[in-house]
Amino acid sequence: MNLLQDLKWRGLIYDIIDEEALDKRLQEGPIALYCGFDPTADSLHIGSLLPIVTLMRFHQAGHHVIALTGGATGLIGDPTGKKNERVMNPVETVLGWGKLFKEQFSRFIKFDNKTAFCVDNYDWLSKISAIDLWRDYGKYFNINQMLAKDCVKSRLDCGLTYLEFSYMIMQSIDFLKMHQDPLLKCDMQIGGQDQWGNITAGFDLIRKIEGNETKVYCLTMPLIVKADGTKFGKTESGAVWLDEKKTTPYEMYQYFINSADADVIKYLKYYTFLTHEEIMDLEKKVEKEPHLREAQKVLAREIVKLVHGNKAYEQAVHISEVLFSGKVKELNADEIEQGFKGVPTTVLTEDMNLIDALVFIKAASSKREARTFVENGAVSINGEMIKELTFVVSKDNAMENKFTIVRRGKKNYYLIKH
Repeated sequence: MNLLQDLKWRGLIYDIIDEEALDKRLQEGPIALYCGFDPTADSLHIGSLLPIVTLMRFHQAGHHVIALTGGATGLIGDPTGKKNERVMNPVETVLGWGKLFKEQFSRFIKFDNKTAFCVDNYDWLSKISAIDLWRDYGKYFNINQMLAKDCVKSRLDCGLTYLEFSYMIMQSIDFLKMHQDPLLKCDMQIGGQDQWGNITAGFDLIRKIEGNETKVYCLTMPLIVKADGTKFGKTESGAVWLDEKKTTPYEMYQYFINSADADVIKYLKYYTFLTHEEIMDLEKKVEKEPHLREAQKVLAREIVKLVHGNKAYEQAVHISEVLFSGKVKELNADEIEQGFKGVPTTVLTEDMNLIDALVFIKAASSKREARTFVENGAVSINGEMIKELTFVVSKDNAMENKFTIVRRGKKNYYLIKH
């Protein structure tokens, strides 16, 4: 099975121009392809990982890949389909985010400037004057054709500014510039299905300038939708980020290990480098032994290891096992930070009687209720049941002299920082 057949089997192709010609071209030798990522935040997220993994698949197959950071396009904003334009961030902020993106790309792709490159479109788009933009490129764009693109058409009813309308032209110039670059020689662009209009506009621009016989290619991947209709990559606390400071490896592990049976095989195909046979074997286990959640465990393992490494994966598993068993004393400070992120947290700067502490951290509504909880054995401190009303919560008996973990009942956790 060749690369294109593998991508189809994994469900990674939504739209493609001349599949037969592309299939033939991929077998002739290395092709250079790119995918763009606009820095609209200080980290990439789990949705961004899909095109990154797709670039990795091409790179591993011997092709040349380009990760483009949209320092310029990120300042403009792609039409979103929402009523309001994107927030206009300062240039310094967007370019700073772009540098963070490059650092994150480097976890997955080794940029050797021979077979893998990382570029920023601010380097060329920022040098084009308004007059040059209109004279050299604007003349090639037919307004009627632009209006027919889904990414533009979807915004017409609620309003579309010229600023957003120009995004398609900017992205088209990116494809052209990298196609003409003697080092990059980029002949292909990939992106999400919502980028089809922008991608094909670049395809058209190259052929108008370089000639209709110019061989360039386009491919889009499907946007990920969960089986229950909820948005993929979103949790109660927000997006699943690739930055471990924003989404810890433990949180990422929990997100994927809780994948629905209806979604898990699709995610395995999209995100992992498991063989077809391995994935089909897991699919059988989902059908026959769904309670074992074998596929979810493998999915969480593969993604956390890919994004954060083996050590982070092992730590995430350890945190999960400890929290399930209640043996929280086995956790170190870093694991407590991860495992109890989002848990009600209170800073305590002095020693405090347990009854007062339970009220202080809002684990009990009154001292009377707090006493009842303690007397009934409903309160545990750092994994040990406490029935002594005189127990003192102190930095001296805190875990690593930093944290006191309070559990009330079976599921109500509270974290005290000393």
